[in-house]
Amino acid sequence: MGRRMLVTLLCLPLLGLQAQASSTYRCNSRLVSLEATTAEVRNKCGEPASNSLLGYKEVLDDYGYRHEVVVEEWVYGPNHGMFHFLRFEGNRLRKIDSRRGN
Repeated sequence: MGRRMLVTLLCLPLLGLQAQASSTYRCNSRLVSLEATTAEVRNKCGEPASNSLLGYKEVLDDYGYRHEVVVEEWVYGPNHGMFHFLRFEGNRLRKIDSRRGN
């Protein structure tokens, strides 16, 4: 087996871990996952360091009706040099990003 193939096989499990990391956020000893409500996140993580209203988004419900929902971004951190950005759409957690602060 070639050296490149061996390195590729060893890295594959790490790629899966990176994809899962963006679907949860650990605050203290608690986890929040995508689809959590703003109330759940606030109860588990406390108040964010900052939050911003990004605007509104039009969505279709299960019955085909259009609704406008609020889009917010909450920022937690820095925790060990990392900032965590939680995006909420219509009171539901939709996206989790982390970036190292300067």
